[in-house]
Amino acid sequence: MPETGPSFTVKLAETAAELQAAQRLRYDVFVRELGGGGEMVDHEAGLERDRFDPYFDHMLARDDTTGEVVGVYRLLPGERAAELGQFYSEDEYDLTVLKQSGRKLLELGRSCVHPDYRGGTAMYHLWNGLAAYVTEREIEVLFGVASFHGTDVQKLAQPLSMLHHNHLAPPELRVRAQLKVFQSMDLVAPEALDRRSAMVQVPALIKAYLRLGGFVGEGAFIDRAFNTTDVCLILDTARMNERQRRIYGGA
Repeated sequence: MPETGPSFTVKLAETAAELQAAQRLRYDVFVRELGGGGEMVDHEAGLERDRFDPYFDHMLARDDTTGEVVGVYRLLPGERAAELGQFYSEDEYDLTVLKQSGRKLLELGRSCVHPDYRGGTAMYHLWNGLAAYVTEREIEVLFGVASFHGTDVQKLAQPLSMLHHNHLAPPELRVRAQLKVFQSMDLVAPEALDRRSAMVQVPALIKAYLRLGGFVGEGAFIDRAFNTTDVCLILDTARMNERQRRIYGGA
């Protein structure tokens, strides 16, 4: 008889308690596990939060058996960013090409899954929920920063260069790291790349976007507060082929 894994409910946070559950999981992953921080992090309560949280939708994956929130995503539609005055990632990237495109945008961020649920279906259910959210709101372009652990660029030279040479966004989607913090990703010549070795270092979330036909912006951002090296991922839903659409939609 085949084993069945846990079942999940995916929903948007509607209460203060649900938002805190998301922030608690983020604290466990981004602060305890990865060594991050931030001016609004509440170490006493174990909450990772920032000034943008009130403006985002927070998507939760809850284990139906335990009731625990085991996966989160936060989502900022373009019209809400316009009310706020900026997207979260504008502190790191110049998003002018996207903002002037006239297309419906959605910023993604703070994606994480509880360690006990990684490699299972929790992320699959979050992606299902995300696909439904995008379809319902007729989103055309998804983007957001994703992170490599650590801030030593030389240790990340191979994967960053591989992304730059093989997955750089076309000009009409090519956001660029802000000039004052720009870190080149063109660190290893194409002929010196070891693609297999480089891909081993690429985090699973970034690989997932690449499989869907995603691109990266130009340049990286060294986030010392979070102990990460960030790249900006861009996914144009109009460019996805049918196979990629099936993956994205959870088929």
